[in-house]
Order: sequence, then C-alpha cells, then structure tokens
Amino acid sequence: MTASRAFLLFGTEEHEPEARHLQAGRLDAELVGGNLRMIRFSGTEVVRAISFLVRDRDWGTCAAAITNLSVEEEEAATIVRYNARFQAPDGAVLECRATIELFPDALIFDARFTPDRDFETARAGFAILHPIVGVAGQTVAVEHGDGSIERSVFPDRIEPWQPFKDIAAITHEVMPGVEAECRMAGDVFEMEDQRNWTDGSYKTYVRALALPWPYVLKAGATVHQAIRLSIRQAGAAIPKVDQESGPIAVSLRREQGTLPAIGIGLRPDEVSDELLDAGLIRALGARHLVCHFDPDAGHAAAALRHFRQMADSSGAAVTLECFVPCRRPLDVELGEVARMVRDSGLKLASLAVSPSVDRQSTPPGSVWPECPPLEDVYAAAERTFPGVPLGGGMFSYFTELNRKRVPADRLAYVTHCTNPIVHAADDLSVMQTFEALRDVTRSVRAIYGNRPYRIGPSTIAMRQNPYGSATKENPLGKRIAMASRDPRHNALFGAAWTLAYAATVADAELEVLTLSTLAGSFGLVAGPGEPVKEGHPRPLFHVLRWLAELSGGRRIAVETAARNRVVGLGAALGETSTLLFANLTPDLQTLRFAEPARRRLTLLDENWLREGAREPEVRAQEGESIMLPAYAVARIDILSGIEQ
Repeated sequence: MTASRAFLLFGTEEHEPEARHLQAGRLDAELVGGNLRMIRFSGTEVVRAISFLVRDRDWGTCAAAITNLSVEEEEAATIVRYNARFQAPDGAVLECRATIELFPDALIFDARFTPDRDFETARAGFAILHPIVGVAGQTVAVEHGDGSIERSVFPDRIEPWQPFKDIAAITHEVMPGVEAECRMAGDVFEMEDQRNWTDGSYKTYVRALALPWPYVLKAGATVHQAIRLSIRQAGAAIPKVDQESGPIAVSLRREQGTLPAIGIGLRPDEVSDELLDAGLIRALGARHLVCHFDPDAGHAAAALRHFRQMADSSGAAVTLECFVPCRRPLDVELGEVARMVRDSGLKLASLAVSPSVDRQSTPPGSVWPECPPLEDVYAAAERTFPGVPLGGGMFSYFTELNRKRVPADRLAYVTHCTNPIVHAADDLSVMQTFEALRDVTRSVRAIYGNRPYRIGPSTIAMRQNPYGSATKENPLGKRIAMASRDPRHNALFGAAWTLAYAATVADAELEVLTLSTLAGSFGLVAGPGEPVKEGHPRPLFHVLRWLAELSGGRRIAVETAARNRVVGLGAALGETSTLLFANLTPDLQTLRFAEPARRRLTLLDENWLREGAREPEVRAQEGESIMLPAYAVARIDILSGIEQ
C-alpha cells in the first residue's frame, strides 16, 4: 500500500482542522476549530490568535467537538455561530455557545458555557495571543479593572513573571497611524510572556495564576465571557501589505564561531532497545551521551552499568543528568550515587544535578516547595564527585530556569530543555516556536553571560510534564499538546524541526545540543507503522549526522529573507563549505543565492522517503536557485568555499 503524502510529512493520517478565511473590509482572520488565528488588518498581523480553551486539571487541552456551525457573510460583516462540547478525562462535559462577529474595524468573540456537572479545570475561557515579531519592546497601554491606564512596553527580554495583571484592555500600535484595542469582559485577565515555553506570543488569559487551581465550575451555572478587538485608524488610508511570496534570498557570513557538539539522550527505561541500536551513536558522530538518572524512579546500579556499556561502544563522553531527592543529607544521597558510578566503571565527563522537586513548575503566586539551597546541592556534588565538571539549571524547560535562576558562579555550564507543544500542537504553532526560541537563548545569555551553555534533550514530544501529574498518552498518533509521543518526530516534519532548532540556536554558541534520545518515541530508530521501515533510522537521524559533522568546522552564519518559511546554518570544513536548510512550511519554497555556483545537493524530501529513505543521494546542482519541497531538509556542499 502506497503511503499518503500526509503520512510521509507528518507520520499520521490525521488531518488538521480546515481553516476557513473570514473577512470584512481590511480586517480578516482564519477560523480553525472554532477559534481565530492570524487576525490581520490591511495584511499586517494584529493578534496571533483569540481562542476559547478548556484545560483539564493537569493543564491538558480538552478537544472541542463543534456542531451547528454557521457562517453568514454579509456586505459589511461576517457572523459565525456554533456550539462546542468539551469533555474532561473524568467524563464531565462543558457545553459552549459561541458567536464571532467580524466588521471592517472590529471583531467580537462571545462565549457562554455551562457544565453538565461539577467540572474540574485548570483554566476555562479566552486566551488572546499577541505576536512577538514587530511587537517585542514596543509601547503598550494597559487598562486595569479600576479604569486606570498603565503605559509600558511589551517585554524584550523574557519575563519570568506576568508583565501585566488585572487587565481590562490592551492597546498597541499595529503600524504607523493604526492602533488596536483588545478588550476583555467576564473575568479577570492577566498576561504571561509565553516565550518562556517557546510559544511565539504574549498570552493574555483568563483567571489569575495566583488563584488556586484546579478549580471547579459548578454544575448548571452559565459563565459569560467576551473579547472585542477594535481597530482605530488616524490619517490617510493604510496600504495593504502583500503576504510574503516568491524566492527567498540567502546571505552568508564567514567565521562566525563554532557549532555545538551533538548529544544523544539515554534513558534506563529503553535499555533493551538502546543495546540493539548502540551502533547508531558512532554512525551519527554524537560526541556526548546525556544519561538520565532518577533515584525516585528506581534508577540504580544497573542503569549506570548500561550507560558504561553504551559509552564503551560509542566512544562518546558521558554526562549524568542526576536528580537529587533531597530527603536525606545531601552528601549521603549523592555519595550513594558516586559509589554506584565508581563500582560501574562509568567515567563521567560531566555531572548535572537538580533537586527532584524542581522537575515540577512553581507558578507565580504559588508557594515554592521545600528544598535545600542550590548552593548546598552544588557543594555536595563537588565533594562527592571531586574533579568532575558540574552543570546546573533545569532538566525541564527554560520557564523553570527563568523563574528559579541558579547560582552559576560554581557551574561549568548551565542547561535546560524546551518543548514546543506545551500549549498548542498544531503544525503552524510548533514551527512558530522558533520565533521565541531565539529570545530564549538571548535571555539565557543576558542572565548568565558567556557561561558554557547546553540545551537538551529537546524533542517535539514531551519528556515530562512539569505542569501536571503526567504527560498525555497519544496511542492514535494525533497532534496533542503535552503528549509523550508525537508522530511528526518520525517523519519529514520532525527532520525539518530538528534542523530549524539547531539553526535558531546557532548564535548562542552552545557547547552541546541534544535533540533526540537513542531509542523510543523520542529516538532515532523507527518503530512499527512509521514512514520509515521498522528498525531503520528516522529522517532526523540524517539531520543530526550532518550537524555532528559540521560541529567540527568554522561556523557560517546563514540568513534567509523569510525566516518564518526557511532557516539555515552552515560550516566550513577544509576547502568545503556546507549549508543546511529546512523548509518550515507545507508549501514549495525557492532559495535564491547571490550568484550561480556549482554545488552538490542532498535532499531529504517526500520523494526520498517514498522511495525507501535509503542513504540520501548526492547530485550536482547549478544556478542561482534551489527548490525546497514541503518540510524538506537540504544539504548543499560548495567545494570551492563559501559564496561571497
């Protein structure tokens, strides 16, 4: 049976909800799954999204079942009506009646929702997303519940806490002569800097985080909320901005530092598969093994012996990522780990430690859990592992590192992970996370300066859920926020995401970057029912192999004229300059270089995948342009050196 295009691109036959274009005059938006995104005035993005969302007690998203959808398109307005049904994991149901009215200079999104029985939720109501690009650092007026006006700016560096609270309305300049006011009604709203989770937005959401959660919506009680977006224009008519299209110009700069060494994550729960796949570490060229060790999960001497076996077979350096329970004296707990490490014969290139309680997030306004000072934890690690370089930070996400900043003066490096599906799992939102990832690394550098810096393991799927009791199961291979398994990891989308991640963090001069485990749903090897034959390397393996090869060269800074469509990076190895590009979209993209040149092109695309995903073919390519199909990754080798 021939694989479908969707399966090759995304690893799943599930199709995203169809987007319907809504328009009234120069104000337009996309309607997707009952919510609005890409709200634009005269072609310029005003608000990234207005959504009515329901979270379960663990912050998982309850999917909306939409019925009775109607769209009335009139000369001066477009009106949408629908019913939505949200079901919690315990079977409780929330019924919602929604209306969206779109006018040439205003948009109203109204929702009335009622639970059939007591409904336990972490949040239910509206979320408004303001974009980052063109907005960060710009002026904003915030109206509070008492009518007072606060004049400020959207945060430039990522704020660990809410930049604005008690919000009744937000007004910002969209373009010269045009401002947008977003007014909220029905509850108290506040804003968080959603770049903490690599979302490409500032999010204004209902219900203060300082209030207890989860909370209960009472059976039969109807709640009413509404959002009104108003466009105010001064002066002459504003010309429409054409959407980006056409070839994407590429510019290159030489000798921009180095690229990070590539790491691979190892997990004790994947021992049998990792032993089978150990040869891939050497084939990939990974130089670091990030070995997850958690005494609270029962990890002990057997896990350490396994890590030694993997290190011996691969020749890679070992970092032990060690949680510290902090329930007994620190020297006792870490001393036991040190003894098991010595007995196993495992040689550590570095050790990263984190108190176990820090795996769970502490939201603003919550009480921090009891924990020894990090200075004491680090001092105990130095005593029990003398001479081993010590890393610290968070094994979860930048959010937690930003909220609980570690004392880095005694650390050999700072580390954290990221995850792109904390809040949203649609394809567009996942690829938009790179807008925020640039600011994550920029913020880390602002906080910790030139301290050596490592990221990972970071994957599309969520390794752990710091915001609830567990990650979400995904047995049907759908696009689910906070899922422990994501089908796109296995397909071309995952390969493009991996390359785009490396390209986005290149300016941060990382020491080690880890974007995969060896085995399992976060790993390099295909399982049954995937686009690649079971037991063979997934597409992202080839991307990581290329990145590992380039980590030994002199970095080439690669800029594209449309970073939301194509990103790239490169390095010079001897007389050869190698450039890697990823298409972040489902559409064909064309790269235009400054001048014609003779190049060697290697392409990971749907045709390569359909033909069996064998060792990618290298072919000669000439001219000024290169075509990149949907979510394709390209390698371009220029034998005579970099183009000027």
